[in-house]
Amino acid sequence: MQIANSVALVTGANRGLGHQFATQLLERGAAKVYATARNPESVDLPGAEVLGLDVTDPASVAAAAVAASDVTLLVNNAGINTETDLVTGDLDQIEREMSTAFYGPLRMIRAFAPSLKAGGGGAIVNVLSAASWSPSEHWGAYHAAKAAAWSLTNSVRLELARQSALVTGVYLGPTDTDLVRGLSFPFELNDPADVVRAALDGVEAGQSEVLADALSAQFKANLALDPATIFTPTTTSA
Repeated sequence: MQIANSVALVTGANRGLGHQFATQLLERGAAKVYATARNPESVDLPGAEVLGLDVTDPASVAAAAVAASDVTLLVNNAGINTETDLVTGDLDQIEREMSTAFYGPLRMIRAFAPSLKAGGGGAIVNVLSAASWSPSEHWGAYHAAKAAAWSLTNSVRLELARQSALVTGVYLGPTDTDLVRGLSFPFELNDPADVVRAALDGVEAGQSEVLADALSAQFKANLALDPATIFTPTTTSA
């Protein structure tokens, strides 16, 4: 898909990856970019059309689909991490993760599929994570939601093939955004600009998947291994 002259909508465009997506889409010649956030006043993007949107609220999604009925490129980027365990964590927080990372993109895709079709098929970018393929302790809800979103991405790709839509899943390891602010990692964080550049290059090349870093490539390769050999808890309890 050619980004030049497309009409794009980016969720969670007020910061981090979302801000980079909106910025780089404008730089690549998108005719219009809807930059959305729950709090539209937090979006500072000259040249973009700012739109209030909460992907966890069906009414908000429906209103956005009416206001932005000319969208041909949908970027599902909004995300959270509540750092919640699945077995002992707050169920409300787990449901909040699923509402944002799984039901959010699903609501958006269902709402915007007609406008994508009207524009010739369109394209969808789902910002996922290397965590779709590899769990870690204390982030169980995040990993489960991202794994569900991975499955969603693959299923939607099949369903929307009949309207010639491109569905691209973007997978990345820890990136320098608010999502991991204050956490420490034994490696350098990705630059959000580099991740988005790779994602948009992938869209223009018609790729179904973009593995934005070596960690994502390794985690995907690990799917062929026995889980017991790679998913080892770091703490034990009596």
